[in-house]
Amino acid sequence: MAESKKKRIGLLTSGGDCAGLNAAIRAVVCRAVNGFGWEVMGIREGTAGLLQRPPLVEELGMRVFTGNILRMGGTILGTVNKGNPFAYPMPDGTVKDRSNEVIEAWRELDIAALIGIGGDGSMAILSRLTQQGGIPFIGIPKTIDNDVAFTEAAIGFNTAVTRATDALDCLQPTAASHHRVMILEVMGRDAGHIALNTGIAGGANVILIPEIPYNIQKVADHIVTLQERGRSHALVVCAEAVRTSSGEAVYDTHSKGARRYGGIGHVVGEQIEELTGAETRVTILGHVARGGSPVAMDRVLASAFGVHAVDLLAAGKRDRMVVWQHREVVDVPIEEVITRMRAVDVNGTLVRTARGLGISFGD
Repeated sequence: MAESKKKRIGLLTSGGDCAGLNAAIRAVVCRAVNGFGWEVMGIREGTAGLLQRPPLVEELGMRVFTGNILRMGGTILGTVNKGNPFAYPMPDGTVKDRSNEVIEAWRELDIAALIGIGGDGSMAILSRLTQQGGIPFIGIPKTIDNDVAFTEAAIGFNTAVTRATDALDCLQPTAASHHRVMILEVMGRDAGHIALNTGIAGGANVILIPEIPYNIQKVADHIVTLQERGRSHALVVCAEAVRTSSGEAVYDTHSKGARRYGGIGHVVGEQIEELTGAETRVTILGHVARGGSPVAMDRVLASAFGVHAVDLLAAGKRDRMVVWQHREVVDVPIEEVITRMRAVDVNGTLVRTARGLGISFGD
């Protein structure tokens, strides 16, 4: 009797990188290969790899996952956060629907199902692609911003908070030594989870997040009050998506006119110095929060997500995303995830905790 054909699944990472992606890749391969005898095809550079001919893929066997990969930051598969296949930018400035090319690549590779590791934007694109191509899809959430709906934590968030808290720990002694106000600007495209958690963990005096509009005079008054109480310095944590007091977003303009959040820390720093007379310094943490070896919780979370994602496919499930709720991995319909965003709950436990500690949000 001829040997039955092995099931082959595809695996890719999409969107911005973060720590813990390789742990998730490892978990998917271990469970698929050892648990079910499946083949796992690693797709390089996200959906961009499927637009190449031949497609950029490699089989991921267990030999790849001995040694150091669990500890490595970034993603061994590479990733992409631009070039939506449904509106792909062409050299002449037009956009083209190249979704059928992605689907053709899946069929050419004989991929029976796909596991995608990404944020809410990636989930929306991959869900649409797999539904169009009739391919079962399971999503694994990753984002340092922690703004994916229905999950208490996404891969990369815990490591980002740890990096940011380390930075605040380093800024505190120099702030105290020179009697300065130190402003730490952290990532957070639309949500303030990193800033809020970092501010509490690092003993900040002020936390500014996009979910809570602030008055710069109230921020200044809080710092002056600290000075009057004998505090020689202050720490301010600011999410990059925070707007100015007048409601304007602050961007850096890069090559080809691309704009990205960045610089609100300098705006706030100048205003604080003008209003309080205190000497200020600004640190923009930027991509440091994305890199480095993942902390233990991100490795555990990624491993649990990867195993559960494979088990869902084995059970015949599709169009689901694995999530972390109440210290358990469960799964939810992807169509519910992609229509929502998980912002900071302004009446939630962490905001109440910060206020109870005397931290100002400038409101």
